[in-house]
Amino acid sequence: MAARIHPTAIIEDNVQIGDGTSIWDNVHIRHSTSIGEQCIIGGKSTIAYGVRIGNRCKINSSVYICTEVTLEDGVMISAGTIFTNDRFPRATSPDLKTLRSSDPDEHTESTLVSEGATIGAGCIIGSNLVIGRWAMVGMGSVVTKSIPPFHLALGSPAKSRGAVCRCGQLLSTFTEEQVNDEDYKCSSCGRLYHRTGLTISEL
Repeated sequence: MAARIHPTAIIEDNVQIGDGTSIWDNVHIRHSTSIGEQCIIGGKSTIAYGVRIGNRCKINSSVYICTEVTLEDGVMISAGTIFTNDRFPRATSPDLKTLRSSDPDEHTESTLVSEGATIGAGCIIGSNLVIGRWAMVGMGSVVTKSIPPFHLALGSPAKSRGAVCRCGQLLSTFTEEQVNDEDYKCSSCGRLYHRTGLTISEL
C-alpha cells in the first residue's frame, strides 16, 4: 500500500517514505531523511534532514526530531517531544558578527533510539546518548544520559526507576543504587527477564 501524505505536509527533496506510512497535516520533513514502512507521523511534527526512521514507528503530534537522530523499528515518540543535538549551542560567532550555520559541525552529536523503545509526551532528549531496546521514558522527562534496555526512566534529569516488558507492562521498581539480582515474570504476557545490577536480559 502506498504512503498517504496529507496535502498540507511539506516533503523536501530526496526523502524516502516506505509503503503504508501515513504523514498527517502540516508535517515538515527535510531533505535526505528516510522513513520506513507502516509509520505514522503526527500532525505539525518537524523532522530535520538526514534523520533515519525505521519501520512501524509512531510519532505523535508536534514532535521535533533534529539532524543526527536515528529511530530503529517499532519506536514510539509521544506528543510534544523535542530532540536536541548540540550541548552548547550558540546562534553566532563569539564576536556576534557571523550567524552560525545550521549544518552539522564538530559540535553536532547523535542520538539513537533503539527498537521498541517509547518516549512519553513532552520529553526533552539530549544528545550523544542511546535509549535502549524496549526502554520507556516517562512523560515530561529530561534525558541527559543513555538509558539501558528494558528500563523505565523518569524525571529531570531522567533516572532509572524500574523495569518494563516488551508489552509495556511494569515488571518492577528499583533505583540505580540497587544492584541486587532479580527475576521477573510479566503479569500481562508471561515473558521472563533477569536483572543483574542494572543489566536486564530476556530469558
